[in-house]
Amino acid sequence: MCSRMSKETSDILTQLSWFRRDKVSAACVMVIGCGALGNEVLKNLAQFGLQHLVIVDFDSVEPSNLTRSVFFTIDDAINKRRKVDAIAERLKAMNPAMELKTICGDVAYDVGLGLVRSMDVVIGCVDSRWARYSINRLCMRAGVPWVDGGIDGLEGTVRVFRPGENCYACNLGPEGLKDLKKRMPCAGIIRRNEASGRAATTPVIASIIGAIEVQEALKLIHREQLEAGELTSLCGKMFCYEGQHLSTKTVDFKAYDDDCPVHDLWQPIVQTEITVESTVADVLQQLHKLLDDDHLQICLNDCFVDWVESRADGQQIQVMKPGRDVAEQIERHPGLKGALQGALYQHEYRVLDDSFPYQELTLAQVGIPVWDILQIITARGNVYVEMKKE
Repeated sequence: MCSRMSKETSDILTQLSWFRRDKVSAACVMVIGCGALGNEVLKNLAQFGLQHLVIVDFDSVEPSNLTRSVFFTIDDAINKRRKVDAIAERLKAMNPAMELKTICGDVAYDVGLGLVRSMDVVIGCVDSRWARYSINRLCMRAGVPWVDGGIDGLEGTVRVFRPGENCYACNLGPEGLKDLKKRMPCAGIIRRNEASGRAATTPVIASIIGAIEVQEALKLIHREQLEAGELTSLCGKMFCYEGQHLSTKTVDFKAYDDDCPVHDLWQPIVQTEITVESTVADVLQQLHKLLDDDHLQICLNDCFVDWVESRADGQQIQVMKPGRDVAEQIERHPGLKGALQGALYQHEYRVLDDSFPYQELTLAQVGIPVWDILQIITARGNVYVEMKKE
């Protein structure tokens, strides 16, 4: 998007009765998931003139992405380019003034809560309950609303979740919570459907659901108009589109249990100069002084594993990785490759305190993401400490 086109687009958009160009250009939006749906959402945000974007995805481009994703090319697929890198390059070509941050990682572990807290809205374009649960947990703790979209075949849905009003986890129910960690990424869904001779989804359904997601996100950015009743949010409802027989409906989708631990708002928050490059020893020393507590503990979102042991022969292998990386390391080890997770004993830590034996490790090495908020257990209760912005 050249500068002339940017001005023309802005002039047109300001004619919308509810559209505030200054609000949109100043807004910060995080988009999680860069498949067919994420491509459409990011395209629409760029065309609306959004200037500040964070893009999150852990995957690489595959040939199956090309028929449904506007930003990817055959070269991206051949080179297995990271999705976030390919999209960032094309968005910059559309609008060089856009400020972009990319995170090639898992939303459950690699997105700092401090970063989420700086967003005006988060848009989810993911394909599993676990990913949605993880987005919801971050947004509820940070006090940030989020928009969820889902597509499959010729069907799609959009929902909005706002702290204090609607919570994804509360809507799941017992069966949904039990099924949380079953996860198949987009590429797996596509391969499964191709094997059965049908398409997993189409560019048309991605366009429709992506457009509704962006429309709802823009309403959340225009908070004053929303609260004045000039706009109506989808929060507490679910928009359903069915393309085979061309029908739409909006149904109730609202649950908010006051006892749900997932939507506990983490506050108040204490600012610090701690970064992921700080060692555990240095962090504990700073926190002892800052919080005046000699026996505090830092809670880990993911456990830290120092070694695993084979139950069959007692072979012990040093790991020194966050729990999410253990399976990959096991597969690479010649003595343990192919071993079932249940056949191994895993020695792990879920908190960091003065008894943690690897004080020289950095926070990054134990699995804490950049600009996170640390939950600290003290004698006076929980304290939330925000790391330095990087």
